[in-house]
Amino acid sequence: MRIQRQKVKLSYINMAQRTPKGDEFMLDVATARSRILENLPLCGQETVALTAACGRTLAQDVHARRANPPVCVSAMDGYAVQSADAQQGATLRIIDEAPAGRPSTRTLQPGECIRLYTGSQIPNGADAVVIQENTQLAGQQITLTQPATAGQFIRKQGQDFAEGAVLLTAGRRLGPRDIGLAAAGGLVWLPVFRHPRVGILATGNEILLPGDTAPPDGIFNSASFMLSALLEQEGAQTVILPVARDNATSLSNAFAQTHDLDMLVTIGGASVGTYDLVRPTLEKAGLIQNFWKIAMRPGKPLMSGTLNGMPVLGLPGNPVAALVCSLVFVVPALHKLMGRPVSDSLETQTALLGADVKENDQRQDFLRATLQTSAEGHLVATPFTRQDSAQLNILAQSQALIIRAPHAGAEKAGAPCRILRLP
Repeated sequence: MRIQRQKVKLSYINMAQRTPKGDEFMLDVATARSRILENLPLCGQETVALTAACGRTLAQDVHARRANPPVCVSAMDGYAVQSADAQQGATLRIIDEAPAGRPSTRTLQPGECIRLYTGSQIPNGADAVVIQENTQLAGQQITLTQPATAGQFIRKQGQDFAEGAVLLTAGRRLGPRDIGLAAAGGLVWLPVFRHPRVGILATGNEILLPGDTAPPDGIFNSASFMLSALLEQEGAQTVILPVARDNATSLSNAFAQTHDLDMLVTIGGASVGTYDLVRPTLEKAGLIQNFWKIAMRPGKPLMSGTLNGMPVLGLPGNPVAALVCSLVFVVPALHKLMGRPVSDSLETQTALLGADVKENDQRQDFLRATLQTSAEGHLVATPFTRQDSAQLNILAQSQALIIRAPHAGAEKAGAPCRILRLP
């Protein structure tokens, strides 16, 4: 079934920066992120059962069908009393018992009490609860060993929330506590955004499926499976498309099979080599290009655009670069499609460098690093000596990316830095 997409008019100005070499234009990371997110359409809505809503993004505010608690109830096991009677040493006559779910029909009079339990409805005429521990029972009478005040140990009607109150707001990713709150409000069905369908298309003559018989120069397709796991974790339904070979026919056939997707992510073929044909082939298919090339490392040859209204992000072929670009650009785009709030900037935190770093050039660096806590309680990020964007073993050992601004000066170990934690 073809997914209906919101038609948007794309009008972009040239916000590229020229590098000192003068031979190429590259966007800075913040501008590239903003332009990717700027015109993304929301996915459609659907209604799901409460039991299937955990992890989904709420599409509309939801309201309580009734108050919680729906009536005034006892917070403890004890006795419903009139506070005017509830003096230390007072003796009261037990006239009834009211377990939770079976309220008393009696109206309390002076000198009387009614046996209650946690969750029992407060009977008419009562304005306090004396807890069981503060009484002495003798037959059908109790003697108070401690006084009670009006309202004591009573949970007022609507104390948690009132009928009609907004329980959860649109854009919230629902967790177990949210499901409990919705259930307490009497909700059975919740309006959520549909899971975005994201196609992942690896390209290259050398790319093979894991398990295939590999020629000497064959490369197993790690990036597609890594990105699929990341995006599924973030709420997408991913489709790993068959690998497209480095020729226009194979790429055109692959692009023709993307009409039912909400977003397409390509891997490789977006640079300037003879066999980097993704961008020109997409343009022939109708791609409206947003930008190409960004000032970051790893991840310079990143492409953004739309194909027949579908967002397209073209990632570098190196798997480390593909993952870094996915964290910085693809994941926030996915969140935007699902209606989740997206910050204008990366959600980073402060750490201390665990090793010296060199002066940076015109590109923003994302250095793979390990994290440790020092004896003084400081978070320490130590970059790996080798930062080759094809080395997955180092990526798997990393817990964070150290972010280095363009033209940042050299720093010594112990200097503060910004990090982006890896999932």
